[in-house]
Amino acid sequence: MILFARRKLPLPIPLQYLVCKAPLSPQPLQNPKPSHCPKTSPFSTQSSKFPEYEMPSVTWGVVQGRKERLVSRVIISDYLKSIGVIPNELEHLELPSTVEVMRGRVEFLQRLGLTVDDMNEYPLMLACSVRKNMIPVLGYLEKIGISRSKIGEFVRNYPQVLHASVVVELAPVIKLLRGLDVERHDIPYVLQRYPELLSFKLEGTMSTSVAYLVSIGVWPRDIGPMVTQYPYLLGMRVGTTIKPIVEYIISLGVPKRILSRMLEKRTYILGYDLEETVKPNVYTLLSFGVRREALPSLIAQYPQILGLPVKAKLSTQQYFFSLKLKIDPEGFARALEKMPQIISLAQNVIMKPVDFLRGRAIPDEDVARMIVKCPQLLACSVVLMKNSYYYFKSEMKRPMKELFEFPEYFTYSLESRIKPRYQKLASKGIRCSLAWFLNCSDRRFEERLRADYIEEDTTGPSFLMGGKLEMPGSYLVSEQEDSDSDNEVLYRRTVSL
Repeated sequence: MILFARRKLPLPIPLQYLVCKAPLSPQPLQNPKPSHCPKTSPFSTQSSKFPEYEMPSVTWGVVQGRKERLVSRVIISDYLKSIGVIPNELEHLELPSTVEVMRGRVEFLQRLGLTVDDMNEYPLMLACSVRKNMIPVLGYLEKIGISRSKIGEFVRNYPQVLHASVVVELAPVIKLLRGLDVERHDIPYVLQRYPELLSFKLEGTMSTSVAYLVSIGVWPRDIGPMVTQYPYLLGMRVGTTIKPIVEYIISLGVPKRILSRMLEKRTYILGYDLEETVKPNVYTLLSFGVRREALPSLIAQYPQILGLPVKAKLSTQQYFFSLKLKIDPEGFARALEKMPQIISLAQNVIMKPVDFLRGRAIPDEDVARMIVKCPQLLACSVVLMKNSYYYFKSEMKRPMKELFEFPEYFTYSLESRIKPRYQKLASKGIRCSLAWFLNCSDRRFEERLRADYIEEDTTGPSFLMGGKLEMPGSYLVSEQEDSDSDNEVLYRRTVSL
């Protein structure tokens, strides 16, 4: 072992003087290398007569290690190229020490169902250790409910998960989702739809979006179902995405409380592009004759209309209504206000109830007026319409004029409403209009039966229709008093969404 002296201490006597058999010079320090001794440095790596004293240079291990790593990288790079993987993005990353380890990573990913194209799409997955990264992450994903058969697809859609820490990143996100009342069995579905959730910070976008929704009236217990329905809301920024569309819909006349109920049932509304889709659709509705004051009820009945290709659909349906149903553009606009779903009804579906009515010898003009007054007819089952019509003609024996005046008759259930109520009227000998005994709640009907007189029919909001149509637009009037505010009526209307 060679000892290095501290500064200011005398240097040790060179080894040559210790092993040289010749007598030392009188002044050895002035002539440290006698002619008969080997001329080698005390730290030289060259061969000498005394190999036991030979030492490698200080940088020998570093240089040798670099050479080995470079050789290993070249071999690994050649292997990846031979199987079709382009290793360019791996140049500055730490790779395994041997090609066998890299081959093991490739084979492991292939067993998951990933292909060479998937690896080229995200080559950084090859920098993940099977033992330290892949197995812990995939084991945790399987533990929270993602089936083994879908693990490969999950990694294909979000390969960045292989770099994640189970304890620091994945587990806290799952805990947050459970805290938002997302059901345990729904968590795999949420993550498969939006795997990027696993990379979000808990105190960031997720927390602020939830807090804002609660502040506008969304019930906290409904946040979980909303996340399950549309998990992307957790990644939306409040200031640039959620708040602008919420404030715009409120500016159209939809009360905040009603909007919050809409969002609970149709959370995906928040994903509509405000400038590119929502605002142009509203302008299109107005240009087709929809009155501005009718927009709140129209949006409440069919929120999806804000995100549809409205201009193309309205143009097609308006032309069809004019050509086949003999309904002019103004009549089409009134029907659209009462039942905006007609924008999405297939034309063959529309024609079935129309053909049925025309087949009962009802003139085209009267059929058109019936549809404008009650566009819900277009979504009725023809079989049920037939049963109701035959009961009207054979048992009730009323004139057809009453059907023209109250086409909503076809939207009520024959067995649960029309028959039992009519039989009670007949037993008491009461003669009244169809609207008087059908367009009211059971409680109100019983009150009318007990009354000493028949009150006049009252005209309720035109978009409040009842009966067997289970769709937005079919909630029945009116257990409330006639003095209800517009907001209250609209609120009851949207509860059925």
